[in-house]
Amino acid sequence: MATLAGQLARSAASYPNQTALIFQERERTYAELNAEVNQYAHVVTSLGVTKGDRVAVMSGNSDSFVLAMYATFRLGALFVPLNPRATSRELRHLLADSGATVLLLGPGMQPAVDGLAELDPLPQQVQVLDLYDGGPNANVTASASEQSTDDPGIDVAEDDNCMILYTSGTTGLAKGALFDHHRILWVGHSMGTLGLTRFDRHLHVAPLYHCAQLVLFCLNGISMGATHVILPAFDPVTVADTIEKHKISIFLGVPTMYQLMLNLPDLADRDFSAWRIGFFGAAPMPPAAAAKLTTTLPNVDFIQLCGQTEGGPTGIYSAPDEVRARPDATGRWPIPNCEVRIVDPEGNDVADGQAGEIIYRSETLMKGYWNQPEATAETIRDGWLHSGDVAVRDADGYMTIVDRIKDMIITGGRNVYSVEVESALAGHPDIADVAIVSRPDETFGETIIAVVTPTPGATVTLEDVRSFAAEYVSDYKLPRELVLREIPRNPSGKILKHVLRREVREVPSS
Repeated sequence: MATLAGQLARSAASYPNQTALIFQERERTYAELNAEVNQYAHVVTSLGVTKGDRVAVMSGNSDSFVLAMYATFRLGALFVPLNPRATSRELRHLLADSGATVLLLGPGMQPAVDGLAELDPLPQQVQVLDLYDGGPNANVTASASEQSTDDPGIDVAEDDNCMILYTSGTTGLAKGALFDHHRILWVGHSMGTLGLTRFDRHLHVAPLYHCAQLVLFCLNGISMGATHVILPAFDPVTVADTIEKHKISIFLGVPTMYQLMLNLPDLADRDFSAWRIGFFGAAPMPPAAAAKLTTTLPNVDFIQLCGQTEGGPTGIYSAPDEVRARPDATGRWPIPNCEVRIVDPEGNDVADGQAGEIIYRSETLMKGYWNQPEATAETIRDGWLHSGDVAVRDADGYMTIVDRIKDMIITGGRNVYSVEVESALAGHPDIADVAIVSRPDETFGETIIAVVTPTPGATVTLEDVRSFAAEYVSDYKLPRELVLREIPRNPSGKILKHVLRREVREVPSS
């Protein structure tokens, strides 16, 4: 039976001298990567990790992220990638919910861990180690160099659980989407039908903890035997330089990344002859930006993807010709091996031109939310994943997502749920009422706006709102604008967000 670590071993056996990983000028062949994964696995198992245990990794993009991930797979444990920008409160929830007993840290992550001391104790003991030199904890990488390169010999099957990917929920608490090896490998098979091959050279700059970059390109590409170049953070000049230097053929970017790259005056003059496919997704691409992208880089085929973590991810896509013809649409086809319907609240298919919820069925769907059977039953019904996205299909088959049932905001390619930010601000002593909405933004996709009713006699500024919320949510979730007014509600007390959205699109904010 196939497993993710087994696929790495096959790539190492088939292409031992092929370059597998490049990070900060250090290159590893597939044979070297496989051997070093075994060394990491021996370190992790020495911490008491056994099959079925959870290993959390909180790190930016790096080679050690990949090594720790495959070491976890090789032990039959569950890999739990965490948002490296999580606050201490968010980190506590993620650790407590997953039950992780080991937390591996990248550079700059220690402050969030230190902040755990001021919160309620975790229900389980968590061993904290570093993935880099010079940190305050034991160094996994240094310890691994002293370990055997032999496979630890753990029996892992295709239907064993392998990963928990966290996604925010409307309650403000992240839910963990559970996957086994079978589901993740099927995602790779789907992407192969979109043109990826073992001869490709991938550039990874979008966050590896995020489902799209991790599953669609990193895990899939390693299973194929492709080459992977990892950058720790996005910078438009560095990305352009890297595409040239390393002859990158596959790149995934959120729309904000592409828009910033389009600002480079020499973009069209660079040697991008190896670049075959540019994928974009995670947020709406402004049609004008998509059009400019295809004309500025006419030799690159651009594919638009739209999906969600719970799908593995799976969803819909537009092929290169369709991106050129209809840059305003979200997608035209189901991602291979996926079925798509647009339905009314009773689950009946809607007619073309009518709005409905887009739902998916695929071999790649999550098994369910970790330890949340009720939330699972609400999201997966009769084998169909209910996305919460409202979409319209036209007569030519193009689908366009027009709203989000759960009031999700996508800013810079990251998901933000308004309820989470509202909950963070509800405790502010000078705020009587608050609602979080958004309006379209050319660079970030959407900009977050806090609509606030101050307590009588109080003065509230945007700086007050941001500094208070920063104690509870990650920085990218902080409002960028402030509107002061009474919050409109219906008779049952629910906020009339459609009223606020209309107003913030028409009236300048404070």
